Amino acid sequence: MKMLVVLLLLLSLGNAIKLGGEDEDWPCDSKLQLKPRPHSVSILEFGAVGDGNTLNTLAFQNAIFYLKSFADKGGAQLYVPPGRWLTGSFNLTSNLTLFLEKGAVILGSQDPSHWDILEPLPSYGRGIELPGGRYRSLINGYMLQDVVITGDNGTINGQGSVWWDWFSSHTLNHSRPHLVEIVSSKDVVVSNLTFVNSPAYNIHPVYCSNVHIHNISVSAPPESPYTVGIVPDSSNNVCIQDCSIGMGYDAIVLKSGWDEYGIAYGRPTTNVHIRRVQLQSSSGSSLAFGSEMSGGISNVLVEQVHLYNSLSGIQFRTTKGRGGYIRNIIISDVKMENIGMAFGASGQFGSHPDDNFDPNALPVLDHISLQDVIGTNISIAGKFTGIKESPFTSFCLSNISLSISSGSSTNSWVCSNVSGFSDSVFPEPCSALKSSHSNSSSACFSIQTLNGKAVAL
Repeated sequence: MKMLVVLLLLLSLGNAIKLGGEDEDWPCDSKLQLKPRPHSVSILEFGAVGDGNTLNTLAFQNAIFYLKSFADKGGAQLYVPPGRWLTGSFNLTSNLTLFLEKGAVILGSQDPSHWDILEPLPSYGRGIELPGGRYRSLINGYMLQDVVITGDNGTINGQGSVWWDWFSSHTLNHSRPHLVEIVSSKDVVVSNLTFVNSPAYNIHPVYCSNVHIHNISVSAPPESPYTVGIVPDSSNNVCIQDCSIGMGYDAIVLKSGWDEYGIAYGRPTTNVHIRRVQLQSSSGSSLAFGSEMSGGISNVLVEQVHLYNSLSGIQFRTTKGRGGYIRNIIISDVKMENIGMAFGASGQFGSHPDDNFDPNALPVLDHISLQDVIGTNISIAGKFTGIKESPFTSFCLSNISLSISSGSSTNSWVCSNVSGFSDSVFPEPCSALKSSHSNSSSACFSIQTLNGKAVAL
């Protein structure tokens, strides 16, 4: 019977996944073509001083205002030469390339008065950390098209230590800023840069389409509170590839809004492709989904990933009141090393923005496939705790081998309110994940045939 199941699984790959239309690939499979910018100016031309002490916010703002005039002439590039360029928050414009030369470091000011206060995102209803508004991110874009943030391995340094101290001491009046936040925009590229010490998130595309993030390094110290790498949020057609991320909390996390606000806004995160990434998380998860997922998360392919030195490897998070769904997820070709919990799915994770959430808005988790995973020095293989009123369904585990660290609990799997199918999994999973071929594996197969294009898993 096992051989029959494996054969059917392989045959099912002949119809597999694709991103959108009949002949489209997943986002990272599409060749990225950047348009050359016919106009270029240096930040030096606007009076900037790269000594690490002079505040250059006005220089960045004036440069970008000037470059707006080239939007209908093929766009323009703002060149940042080597130096340490201190600045407060500033906004980008359409048809713009922000280019950081090797040795160029954009430094976020540690004076909160240099960061404006914004209204909450409509799909969240309030700041993610505190009620009310939130600090504007260091580099921002709103309703833009064709925006590129790149360089020759230049650096964007948020100097977040003061923000971490203020957060931990509960002295902030607004939610912390991020390094890069692009809102309601399309055709966004972030590449060939180093991001360090963000106050909170590093790259946050929200309500965006066609986002390509590649060849970046992102880091923050292990003790930095709730610092996060890349956060695709209510966005579609997203590629994240060839990145190295090590954070205090999550390395990559997909989100789509918070409780009643996310349900009302109704924009999912969908068609996301993550591959060839190295992820490390000190107190969160290397790769996470939710818990703010009220707009839905679907059609996600993750492949060729290395997760290491993390509290959790892969985690799905939600709770009553979220509504929404996490479904049609494939995670394959994973190497794990030194992970506390390899896999997790929790229906009791996270808080609520206010008391107006609907406790009967139950989230749905189904059609989630975890395949071709090798793990060493793992403490817990998996913990799947669904919701009694809305159990997690159609989890498919295949070809997984985890080496459990000595001294760990003999009970490597914990399951409640979850069902699924498994084949060639060690340690042997709990009985809820060992349903027979006839009633569960077909549900696992269906995730392989989303739109009819083969994918190598």
